[in-house]
Amino acid sequence: MEARTILLVEDNRDDVDLTLRALKKANIANEVEVAADGAEALDYLFSKCGYGEPKRAPCPAVVLLDLKLPKVDGLEVLRRLRADERTKLLPVVILTSSREERDLVESYRLGANAYVRKPVDFIQFSEAVRQLGLFWLVLNEVPAAYGRPR
Repeated sequence: MEARTILLVEDNRDDVDLTLRALKKANIANEVEVAADGAEALDYLFSKCGYGEPKRAPCPAVVLLDLKLPKVDGLEVLRRLRADERTKLLPVVILTSSREERDLVESYRLGANAYVRKPVDFIQFSEAVRQLGLFWLVLNEVPAAYGRPR
């Protein structure tokens, strides 16, 4: 089985670097694509996710989505993903520093699969990323149409 891509949607370069280091430290070898804003994430996802179209690459295994993004914010990205047949079942984990209850509630209302607050401490952050990787890349089952055979 080929390794599936992780899409990291994050505008803070330091957080991108921390996430990539944490994934490497956890021996998660999946390719990571980075989108620096919501518009870039939507372009990537809607060009890649060819639900049922063999000419296109499979959707990423999981989208790690920050909320506070330039151009198109994370909640709007999530709203658009859930509104489209090609991406409505795509696993989306909100990975954010937001402590606002309304962001948490709205994320779940819009169909987020999980909401994880970024720990400030690198060791805690690394452990959170390791656990996310284990669950979403190894344990979680996705429909075959999303590119991972059962």
